[in-house]
Amino acid sequence: MRIAEFQEVMRRTYLERDAGRGADVTFRWMVEEIGELARALRTGDRANLVHEFSDVLAWLTSMANLAGVDLEAAAARYADGCPKCGAVPCRCPR
Repeated sequence: MRIAEFQEVMRRTYLERDAGRGADVTFRWMVEEIGELARALRTGDRANLVHEFSDVLAWLTSMANLAGVDLEAAAARYADGCPKCGAVPCRCPR
């Protein structure tokens, strides 16, 4: 699935609910999911990792929809490699 397709599915599925709860509460839900992803990374449980990555991606997409941000356009910033140095792999000083 392409990013734009996923964003549209998320828009149709959740935008009304997300708009009703507001950006602040939606953001807090996303942060909670990031915490769950952190716990899954510590355990290394593959099935749980896939689940938590999908939840974080979904909530990030919901936030983008609320903010009116096109995620394809946002991802394009990295299309040619590192947006700072332009290299692949990144050659920025650590």
